[in-house]
Formats: sequence, C-alpha cells, structure tokens
Amino acid sequence: MFKKIDLRNKTALITGAGKGLGKASAIALAEAGAKVIIISRTLSDLTKVEKLIKKTKGSCLKFECDVTNLDQFKDILKKIKRLDILVNNAGNNRPEHFTKVKKENMEYLVELNMKAAFNVAQMCSQKMVELKSRKKIGGSIINMSSQLGRVGAPIRSVYNMTKFGLEGLTRGMALELGKYNIRVNTVCPTFVETPMVKAFFKNKKFKQQVLESIPLGRVAQENDVSTAVAFLAANSSNSITGTSFMVDGGWTAK
Repeated sequence: MFKKIDLRNKTALITGAGKGLGKASAIALAEAGAKVIIISRTLSDLTKVEKLIKKTKGSCLKFECDVTNLDQFKDILKKIKRLDILVNNAGNNRPEHFTKVKKENMEYLVELNMKAAFNVAQMCSQKMVELKSRKKIGGSIINMSSQLGRVGAPIRSVYNMTKFGLEGLTRGMALELGKYNIRVNTVCPTFVETPMVKAFFKNKKFKQQVLESIPLGRVAQENDVSTAVAFLAANSSNSITGTSFMVDGGWTAK
C-alpha cells in the first residue's frame, strides 16, 4: 500500500528556519500536518515564515535563538512538551582558499556547522526518548548536509570538513538511536537557489562552473529539498536510517 507523507499529530523543530532551506522545510512539514517549531537568530524572518504557515492553516511556534548558545536552546526545549522530528538545518559557509583560511572563519564554521549541530541533535534526541511511546511511534532526525559532505570542492575545504563530519555523526547516531525507533539521515543538496547561493552566483564564472558540474544542468529549488525532508520525516520512510539522501542533480554520480 502506498504510504503518504502524513505528519498529523507530530511535532517538528526546525533550526535556521528564517530563510532558505529551513524556511522551505518548515512550510513543507506544516503542510503535511506537523506542528512546527521554528528557530532562527532573526525574529523578523521568523514572523514572515509564521504568517506563511498560518495561511496554510498550519500550527507554528517561533523562538528567536542562536543555536550556538546552548543555554538559550535548552530553555526553548523546556517549553516543548514533546518532539518527534528534528530538522537540524542551521549552518553557513565562508568560502576561502585553503592556504588563506582565516582562523576566525574556520572556528565560526566549526562552531556552527559541527558543534552546534551535534549539541542540538543530542539535546533533541534526549527530549525525544522521554516519551514512553517513542519506540512504538518512532521519530526522525534530519541533518542538513550537502553534496560537499560526500565530495571535495575548491575554496570550500572548511565547509567540506564540517559536512563530512556531519555525515559521520549521522551514521553513529543512527546506530545508537535505532533502539528507540528514531531514524537519522542526512539530506545532501547541490547548490540550491537560496539567498546565500544567489550571493555566490553573482560571480558568473563560478555559476557557470557549478552548472557544468550538475548533469541535470540546473540548480535545485528549495522545494526539491523540502520534499526530501518531508519524506524522511514521515513514516513513509520508516525503514530508512543512517544514510544520505542525495538531492544533487547527479553531481556525485561522476
């Protein structure tokens, strides 16, 4: 029997939900019936997302929070009665040639893309296993990775490092959380038409190089990624864990 993407009676938390893939994922999960909790450093962005979700008659709570601030994030989790789904999306990139990587930029990316991702995943999984019926109803953690968590790229060595680390973390988590029926996967997009990528694409030579590296010949759209997130969040994917869901237009097939 065909399994639909049905997230009714589920509560999902999405970090970095003010823009880009986090925003698109939050809207997709809400449209599938989930109660969504959206987190971002910028309250004005969250307010816009909240309005879009409420237009679809979805349920939404918003919290302004920098995920690198553990105490702030812990306080938010205390206000949440239950959690079934985590989209661990907050992240960033600061492209630099390896020999010229600034220490502060390396530390910033490691702090956000690796340490914060680890801490958010750990605290949310602790919250998830509190529910006595967890093993019966299951749960899902989706770490937002990248095609650059699978292959290298010039001018992105630090980003490579953080996303390869996230891939390893995901596999370890999947093995340990399986006994609670919590599945853990990554979504690995190619370059997606988000505000961050649009800024990178102001360099026309770079944009052309990217398009030539994608067999489909086009960048992904936000809803390409959010659809994958919704699928992995739902019971429609209840035998998928510890793996990477590639949304890369064929980039890593080469």
